[in-house]
Amino acid sequence: MTVMNENLERWTVEKARDAFGVLNWSAGYFDISETGDVVITPNGRKNGGPSVSIMDVIAGVKARGLDMPVLLRVQNILDSQLNRLNESFQNAMRDLQYGNVYRGAYPIKVNQQQQVLEEVTKFGSKCHHGLEAGSKAELIAAISMLKDPEACLICNGYKDEEFIELGLYAKKMGIRCFFVVEMPGEIPLIVKKSRDMGIKPLLGIRMKLSTKAGGQWTESGGDRSVFGLNTLEIIEVVDYLRENGHLDCLQLLHYHIGSQIPNIRDIRAGVLEAARIYAGLFQEGAPMGYLDLGGGLAVDYDGSHTNFPSSRNYTTEEYCADIIETVMETMDRHKIPHPVLITESGRATVAYYSVLLFNVLYVSRFKAQQIQDEAPKNCHELTNNMFDVLKAIKPKKLQECYHDAIFYRDEIRERFKSGEISLRERAHAESAFWNIMSRISTETKKLKYVPDEFEHLELALSDIYYGNFSLFQSLPDSWAIKHLFPVMPVHRLNEQPLRHGIIADITCDCDGRIDNFIDLHDVKHTIPLHELKSDEEYYLGIFLVGAYQETLGDLHNLLGDTNVVSIRIHEDGKYEFVRELEGDSVADVLSYVEYDVKAMIQRLRDTAEGAVQQSLITPEERRKIMEAYESGLRGYTYFER
Repeated sequence: MTVMNENLERWTVEKARDAFGVLNWSAGYFDISETGDVVITPNGRKNGGPSVSIMDVIAGVKARGLDMPVLLRVQNILDSQLNRLNESFQNAMRDLQYGNVYRGAYPIKVNQQQQVLEEVTKFGSKCHHGLEAGSKAELIAAISMLKDPEACLICNGYKDEEFIELGLYAKKMGIRCFFVVEMPGEIPLIVKKSRDMGIKPLLGIRMKLSTKAGGQWTESGGDRSVFGLNTLEIIEVVDYLRENGHLDCLQLLHYHIGSQIPNIRDIRAGVLEAARIYAGLFQEGAPMGYLDLGGGLAVDYDGSHTNFPSSRNYTTEEYCADIIETVMETMDRHKIPHPVLITESGRATVAYYSVLLFNVLYVSRFKAQQIQDEAPKNCHELTNNMFDVLKAIKPKKLQECYHDAIFYRDEIRERFKSGEISLRERAHAESAFWNIMSRISTETKKLKYVPDEFEHLELALSDIYYGNFSLFQSLPDSWAIKHLFPVMPVHRLNEQPLRHGIIADITCDCDGRIDNFIDLHDVKHTIPLHELKSDEEYYLGIFLVGAYQETLGDLHNLLGDTNVVSIRIHEDGKYEFVRELEGDSVADVLSYVEYDVKAMIQRLRDTAEGAVQQSLITPEERRKIMEAYESGLRGYTYFER
């Protein structure tokens, strides 16, 4: 479906920036060059410095023998995000004269991939950025990665004896490892184990705040949240620790009211309640010293800078200043030393630095067949009525024509079922119906106000671009919770995109589609895309996918992990491929679901030999069949050119 007549106004790169909102959601890390390519600007668009074309990176990926889809990671962006967060807290603490320091802790669950964790600890070491582990496996990974004695290792989640033993050994080796108590029953086990091992633990309490935040994860907070202790349970823990000589171990208060909190007021409300509880614990005799505010720092996925669930109505600087001011007010009022502030900002740390790149395999275009406005002879009265609607379309009658067309279409389908209308006549009537819808859609673009009932008309008339990727593997949040990610072509943006389209993946599932896209004012159901060219690939990128998507992805249709490439951009504009990971082969994913690949090969070999004995195939054909089968097992699970 045509977006606009290209003769109406000259298309420019600036218009492309506006059409896809690049400057709004990219935090300065991405832009569009004058040649129409999306470029990576690791120092920020306004700060100058190098820029690298994503199309150049794709060319390098292909030259190295890797196929699409590819998950591209840009190390500079992760490094920059860690710096931004830490520097924002440090600057606010200096300006407000805060009496302590900030220590970040990356929550491993946000992206547990080894190279991600390695890079977080490497780039975060200069600002003593720590880790948060919510399971035994994550704790084991964290202990192997974290070397900085000033960084914090926060242990959340359920803790058995082995978990506690590992954490205590970590403390003995000089790691600042905190056990955050999620349930009262954990305390006796921690105290007993620490006595047996002769190691004093560092303890924290997770508070179940009454404050609830807006957004997708509102149930993380409130009185009925799953994790944390209520005020009565906190007092019971304090009394138990005092009686057992371990109250001096209680040094941290932790809470978490949700991920991706879009409204700064909810953040302030949570901090205020937590600060008051922290003060109460200090007054109970616990030494305290650390206040862990959990996660929640949002990513502005749609670039609207609002309290929409996919956005945020605050900057990182405002976030830091509001937290510090709120904590200071409470502590100063009660003459309590300012605590070390910890946040577990995972999404804001890693989201920006990963981009999913894929090629488009095919386009199913909507095009209403050109027909005469007159109905064929000897048609049913309903069919004649449909063609009368087609002739009656005028700007002031759009709603009337729309409702009439819907009514006649439904009636014609019912008469077809009863045998009153033939297949050929139904085809003529439905062709007239789609011509009506197409003409109405064209007319609505001229209106200042578009009625709500036409909202989904553009989606119904859109093209379908089939992308070489799996939504369920690479973008599970898009499917599961309708989370929005920026999607756009990564080249040809100096050309006007003249089609409206949605994106479908290559799974055999009707849910494997993206038909909700970012918009400054609401949610769009299509995006502008280009016509395919017969002599070149068309590439799309889905941005800000570094948080949660890789770990939550599944093997729907046995489409496995994609190829992964990490690059590092240098100040002279050159870049290097610092890591390449091949995606899953067919044999890999079959083994994940408990197939014995060797046994499969042997069964097919036996079947093929039986076919030879029955003269169905020749021995040479048997050899070719086995070669093709084994080659398929070694191949990428995605479409290969």
